[in-house]
Amino acid sequence: MTEKDKMTEEQLKALWKQEEDIAHIRGWDFSHINDRYNEEETLPWDYYSVIKEYLNDDMKLLDYDTGGGEFLLSLNHPYRNTSATEGYPPNVELCKETLIPLGIDLRECSDTSHIPFPDESFDIMINRHGDFDPVEIKRLLKPGGLFITQQVGAYNDRELVEMVLPGLPVPFPDNTLSIRKKSFEDEGFEILQTDEAFRPICFYDTGAFVWFAHIIEWEFPGFSVDNCFDSLLKMQKTIEKEGKIEGTIHRFLIAARKPEIEVKL
Repeated sequence: MTEKDKMTEEQLKALWKQEEDIAHIRGWDFSHINDRYNEEETLPWDYYSVIKEYLNDDMKLLDYDTGGGEFLLSLNHPYRNTSATEGYPPNVELCKETLIPLGIDLRECSDTSHIPFPDESFDIMINRHGDFDPVEIKRLLKPGGLFITQQVGAYNDRELVEMVLPGLPVPFPDNTLSIRKKSFEDEGFEILQTDEAFRPICFYDTGAFVWFAHIIEWEFPGFSVDNCFDSLLKMQKTIEKEGKIEGTIHRFLIAARKPEIEVKL
């Protein structure tokens, strides 16, 4: 039986609670809801290409918050010049299995202000969808070193959040391009490139949304089928009528360079 069949509320609740129970991932694998949702990933920039524009094989590279290491490995950077950090325990274990045997220097870390490497260790640092501290980045980069990040912005998925948790405050209100860009300028970085985009995200069945909301728990704190059941029923009616529910993703990009010479004020 699928959600497209007419179900009782009790049957829907049981189906959605099944999704809730299996909502766990290692790395960043959303294959469980493939074909049940769509996220427009065509951005004005290509994060991979931006990094490749600056990266060469001789550079010492750090990927902070590497997740499962999938993106890092796609760069094909020499392993001897590659380091990574990760703080989420399931992903730490995954990275130990996949990155360490290759010779990549992996450090467990969840504190953006205390990354366990010496001063001026890296020519380039990258970060995709993780937190960061410009002061610590400045410490770790060599003079003239680069930091490149693609971020999930503060207003990501807000329409979806409002559907099930109305009035919930934005969890990371400072994670906007203008605020983050200024934080690097305040540390003396040269801003090389910035961009920002808003794109649609759609769900074609409510169970897929339940799974997603549990995975992205920092955007949907307090969400559960029990707590939000009435809202999920409204969502179900919208999907039955319109074929989908829709929200908006928020992304931005910053590429910045540490000054070659520190100017003391």
